[in-house]
Amino acid sequence: MPNDNLPNYQTDNGANHETIAALRRSIIAASPKLAHDDIHQQTWLLGTTGCHLCDVAESLMNQLAAVQPVNYHYIDISDFNEPLMMHFATTIPVVLTPTQRLNYPFSVLDLQQLLV
Repeated sequence: MPNDNLPNYQTDNGANHETIAALRRSIIAASPKLAHDDIHQQTWLLGTTGCHLCDVAESLMNQLAAVQPVNYHYIDISDFNEPLMMHFATTIPVVLTPTQRLNYPFSVLDLQQLLV
């Protein structure tokens, strides 16, 4: 059931730049730990503890990091307010760059293309 308090963020890959920027602002507002300047330009991997697919996604990020420099920040959605956490509960893991969104399933090649 969609939450009327949140903007209608696209959940498919390739969401537009304005939508991604609004989504990232909502995440920063919902998680005070993210309120530092360098976070805005980082790639984020959204997941949570106990999520097997999130573990797989983090492993894929680490595989890519072995051959190409990757600077990402793992963000646990359990730190979000409830509406935002529920928004991501069925879509994690999600990779968010400052301009793009990549929903699981994805491969190392998908990540490489996204982060080049």
